[in-house]
Amino acid sequence: MTASVDVAWGAAGARSLAAANDILVIVDVLSFSTSLTIAVDRGAQVWPFPWGTDGAEQFAREINTTLTRGHSTRQNRTLSPASLLDLEPGTRLVLPSPNGSAIAHAAASSGVPVVAACLRNATAAVTLVSRYERVGIVASGERWGDGSLRPAYEDWLGSGVIIEGLLRRGTAGSPDAEAAAAAAAKPRPLADCASGIELVAKGFAQDVELAEQGDVTSVVALMQSGRFSAA
Repeated sequence: MTASVDVAWGAAGARSLAAANDILVIVDVLSFSTSLTIAVDRGAQVWPFPWGTDGAEQFAREINTTLTRGHSTRQNRTLSPASLLDLEPGTRLVLPSPNGSAIAHAAASSGVPVVAACLRNATAAVTLVSRYERVGIVASGERWGDGSLRPAYEDWLGSGVIIEGLLRRGTAGSPDAEAAAAAAAKPRPLADCASGIELVAKGFAQDVELAEQGDVTSVVALMQSGRFSAA
């Protein structure tokens, strides 16, 4: 049984949690964790990569993978969850994002197991991480225009749903963890939050709908040797 669960925001929070816990759970509901979950559910292998850094295209060529693009395009494979629904088993993707993927890439060297979770696989994530004594939940968040962290409702909600599941199993939650779990007791539509509003305005309402679907898969993405695949 898990003894404790804590939650923190962003890359700095991930570093702090990695030093004090036995496993990290990265939650980036709109959209990295949702896209990743859809991909591995279809048998893909996915490499995280920081957004906006040099080397992504070269890295994808070196390991013979497809480099996905952001929500600025609808062509081919992108960060959009809807673009990954028809993946073939065995597909290999490099999936950059400014938040969840960048955090996952950095966490690969933390020495603790790293999984990614979202609303689509929350119960399965609870089952997996409950094997560990100390669980750290990373709410990835978004970015303000100056690059600083913007807390994001959807990631607080996703973290809270997972934490609430652990608390029901007898896990002791930190004050922050219990606050996140309380938020999950009365969820608001993702289309009403800032990130959801932005995606709907760009024409990606389906991505928000896919992200909001709860417990539609039992697959959880686990990172090993720098890549995610189904645990």
